[in-house]
Amino acid sequence: MNAREATKAGIEMAAFVCTAYLDDLSDAQLLERPLPGANHIAWQLGHLIAAEHDMLSGVKPGAMPPLPEGFAAKHSKETAASDNPADFLTKAEYQRLAQEQRAATYALLDSLSDEQLSEPGPEAMRSYCPTIGSVFTMQGSHWLMHGGQWAIVRRKLGKPPLF
Repeated sequence: MNAREATKAGIEMAAFVCTAYLDDLSDAQLLERPLPGANHIAWQLGHLIAAEHDMLSGVKPGAMPPLPEGFAAKHSKETAASDNPADFLTKAEYQRLAQEQRAATYALLDSLSDEQLSEPGPEAMRSYCPTIGSVFTMQGSHWLMHGGQWAIVRRKLGKPPLF
């Protein structure tokens, strides 16, 4: 297994867990908050998609497909308190956008050599992603960090634990 394969395996395991957490949730349930003041899943999905787009665009500008107009702004810290369903997308729309971004992430990862993965990460991310390779490994980790909150939402909704 090479570095790209190992990185993909980590991202894919995170995707497996997060997809399982989302599978039986409705669009309305994506607006459930684990606790008052915590971000709901719909906002988190948008945040994750926008973050992946931005992080990988930092590695190679133009490598990621564009997000819908105003998407990042709709999922900024300033909009996190909204509970208005009209402010967010459907689960299917988030899933489609996530898949589009992930396909581009994998294409970019496949285009890089081991030496390139060892190069310094983008300056703005270097404190938490010191190398280009760590920008890619962050994609799985970031989704799992948020997925932990989704497990709490599921329990709050009376859903069974999955893992």
